Amino acid sequence: MTETDPRRRLEELEKKLAARRAATAGEKHHHEEHYSQAQIAWRMVTEMVAGLGIGFGIGFGLDRFLDTGPWFMLVFTLLGIAAGINVMIRTAREVQVKQDAREAGRLADAAGMTDKSDAARVTHEGKQDGD
Repeated sequence: MTETDPRRRLEELEKKLAARRAATAGEKHHHEEHYSQAQIAWRMVTEMVAGLGIGFGIGFGLDRFLDTGPWFMLVFTLLGIAAGINVMIRTAREVQVKQDAREAGRLADAAGMTDKSDAARVTHEGKQDGD
């Protein structure tokens, strides 16, 4: 063996490692994706409880201040629940948009498209047809 042979092998190995690292750079491991979904779920729960608590607090305070029955508490609790659900729906839409963009990027990479907006349009049209 010559001295250049190990160097050449080392360079080839470094090229293979660099290619492998580049290929797996964007991939998420299963546990990271699960953690992300758990974060979203806790965010939604927190938003719902916050809406409920704020509505209840406002209603309870008005009932105590105005010396009325539980009417304001009931009305504002229902409004708080509605606000919490509204925020949860907005969060779900935000997550869906991010997921659609990720899927469009994957489709564009798989199809060899240079313009990712074409892949997003194709993905969006496909979802409309399937719905």
